[in-house]
Amino acid sequence: MNQLETQKEISHRDYLTLAIPLIISGISTPLIGAVDTAVVGRVSEASAIGAVSLGAVIFNTMYWLLGFLRVSTTGLTSQASGANDEKEIVYSFIRPIFLAILIGSLFILFQLPIINVSLYIFGANQTIEELTSTYFSIRIWGAPFALVNYVLIGWLMGIGKVKRSLATQIYMNVVNISLDLLFVLVFGWGVSGVAYATVIAEISTVLIGLAFVVKSGKLTSLHLNLSSMLKRAPIIKMLVINRDLFLRAVCLLLMTGIFTTIGARMGEIELAANAILLQVHYIMAYLISGFANASSILVGRSIGSHQLSLFKRALSLSFKWGLGTAIFLSIFMFVFGHFLLIAFTDLEEVKNLAGELFIWMAVYPIVAFWGLQLEGVFSGATEAKFIRNTIFCALIVFIISIWIFGSEINPHQLWFTFNIFTLGRSLFLSLALKRLTQIKFVLEKEETSSII
Repeated sequence: MNQLETQKEISHRDYLTLAIPLIISGISTPLIGAVDTAVVGRVSEASAIGAVSLGAVIFNTMYWLLGFLRVSTTGLTSQASGANDEKEIVYSFIRPIFLAILIGSLFILFQLPIINVSLYIFGANQTIEELTSTYFSIRIWGAPFALVNYVLIGWLMGIGKVKRSLATQIYMNVVNISLDLLFVLVFGWGVSGVAYATVIAEISTVLIGLAFVVKSGKLTSLHLNLSSMLKRAPIIKMLVINRDLFLRAVCLLLMTGIFTTIGARMGEIELAANAILLQVHYIMAYLISGFANASSILVGRSIGSHQLSLFKRALSLSFKWGLGTAIFLSIFMFVFGHFLLIAFTDLEEVKNLAGELFIWMAVYPIVAFWGLQLEGVFSGATEAKFIRNTIFCALIVFIISIWIFGSEINPHQLWFTFNIFTLGRSLFLSLALKRLTQIKFVLEKEETSSII
């Protein structure tokens, strides 16, 4: 989208054209570990299922903490796109690629400490530990490719090629599922088979993504300058944004860890019920985040092209579609939520407790949607320090709430604190929105005028 096109008001249809592929893309994110577990569960013993599940948790945690590579790349690229800065569009692709390769290579280099610490934390039996180590030792070689895929997807989103970014993720899932079935059900490779399937899917997806990058035509007509690409200011900006988004992920991980630990102390039934509700919560969060990602792209373009009207339009569309989706999800969970439990378990005690707690799943989208949308807005504006600071404040509120209830906290009170944390994210970011507008439009305009 060039600058002349952005001057036209973005319609609801334009917004949905961006958002719908991003929603589908987001929902596909957690599929790899789930598919690995399901396939190996058809032919293997419980130890193999546990090993693959444990291995998936380790990689999901590692990659989740590094999700900033996609988010920051989208924000920086969309701003360069809005400014019609062709060279910076390319640099916003190349710089994070090197960072992704570096971090992925460090994962390979330090794979033994990572797996040893992980197994110590989880405390599984010897058989599961051996199988998990096998799974990990194979899949770790895909780490650089998995992180490069984050950059590829983020960059394609930033230049508005959301359908191509979706295509890369669909391709990865299809290849992973197909190879899972071949390696496990046909060749009988078990845990090793699902690990090899994922690595091959990750490597081949990079090739597909690079083909889309070349097809975009952004790399062909430019003579890149190494000194410009290695300029100190944009590299520091990229690293600072990534640092802040990483700290955001750490805060989320701490909150989830505290929540899960307290639930586990209550008993096996409570732990199982909480685990089911957390999965339902993730699905809703991914749905709402699809709109947040669309808003991130539009906000980045508005800032790159210095269009306050586009920025306000992105906020308006983000709020309307986020609220509408939240209301729909809330009503759906309230009326039909109990039927979802059948897909997760047939244990009556677990279903009964999860059913009692399901009211909190109806509350969640209402308190969550605006915070999730605003995270997309602030990410697109590449002002991640606000996200970092506000989620830290929400974490403090969560910890205080847990402390107030004390050691006798029950499942309903625990989910109340979860929603208090979520509401805190929304409220604190809302308070920072006016400051964001001043920084990106009022102050930048004044600085430009003073230079002129």
